[in-house]
Amino acid sequence: MYDAEGEIAVSLMWMEYACDNAKEVLKDEVIEHDNGRTIIARDPKGVISAITPWNYPLSLSTIKIAPALLAGNTMVLKPSPFAPLAVSKVVEMIADEFPKGVLNLVNGDSDIGVELTTNPKVAKIAFTGGTRTASHIMKSAADTIKDMTLELGGNDAAIILRDFDVNDERAMRRLVISNFLTAGQICMIAKRVYVDRSIYDRFVEKYIEAANKWIRVGDPFNKEVTIGPVNNKRQMEYVQSLIDDAARKGAKVIKLGKVLDEDIFETGYFLQPTLVLGANYDDPIVVEEQFGPTVPILPFDDDDHAIRLANDSIYGLTSSVWGEERHALEVAKRIQAGTTMINTAAVQGLDVRFPFGGVKQSGIGREYGKEGILAYTDTHVINIPKVGELPYIPE
Repeated sequence: MYDAEGEIAVSLMWMEYACDNAKEVLKDEVIEHDNGRTIIARDPKGVISAITPWNYPLSLSTIKIAPALLAGNTMVLKPSPFAPLAVSKVVEMIADEFPKGVLNLVNGDSDIGVELTTNPKVAKIAFTGGTRTASHIMKSAADTIKDMTLELGGNDAAIILRDFDVNDERAMRRLVISNFLTAGQICMIAKRVYVDRSIYDRFVEKYIEAANKWIRVGDPFNKEVTIGPVNNKRQMEYVQSLIDDAARKGAKVIKLGKVLDEDIFETGYFLQPTLVLGANYDDPIVVEEQFGPTVPILPFDDDDHAIRLANDSIYGLTSSVWGEERHALEVAKRIQAGTTMINTAAVQGLDVRFPFGGVKQSGIGREYGKEGILAYTDTHVINIPKVGELPYIPE
């Protein structure tokens, strides 16, 4: 329940920010200079196609709807077939406030997505989802050269420095939450944890204590529950396969938290959260995006080693560094990521006032902040020269 309530809150925060700031962000910039006057205008692009995933379906739709419409565009939005209901209801509510045809919703499978990415009337694609799907979208859209914002996957690293206080219960709780929020089904979850070898054993001990206090698996409508189900069977089986693979290779798998209702595993796609110790640095559970309630914790030798491990990924969405602030900042500056957080991670460190997006195969473009509004516009430069002739051309 708290996950759903939190998603609604984030959606409202973003829409309020966008509505409050769009007029200022989108206004013409007028520059007076020696040669005359230049106006930099922000024109709407036209038709936007938006394709959103099943995790955080509401916030990942409103993050596109608000700036697109405020900038003067129209939109056709396709939600995931695994989570269409909340999005459909919200789109209906918003669409009622606009002329017919401004905001439109279509439900369906991949054939709908193909039309939304190839139709020549579409000026821009706004997609949140997997890197493999994004690759197909880019190929589909190539013939018509469309603008794109792609917010893709991540395998976000958390680096625990030697000066991190393992006895700081609040910090440890924040880390646990950053690993298991929404049962690990967020692109910006901390999915692999690297700990300085000098504090590794004490860290693991305290981490398990914190996890066992916070994690409560059960019916998601029970407000005492902190971990609900995985979205679908295929995803559940994929996460379990990563855990099983690590165990076969000698890793230790530790179940975390309390199960409030043992029968819950027979009624839905539930996995008890697990901690994986002793995995190899190149095991699939470490290098792939798990997108489920499991996390590997591995040691590193020094800061340089930690940075190499964090950057050794095709992804670069978010990351986090935990320790004394000045030390953490030095390390953070060397990480390849769109966002790096200090002593917090995941949505706990998210601020809708500032741009969000990834590097490498984690995406193209930015959402949130003024950049997230401008992303739905074309820059239009209007020059008004005093003379209008080039001085070096002879009479």
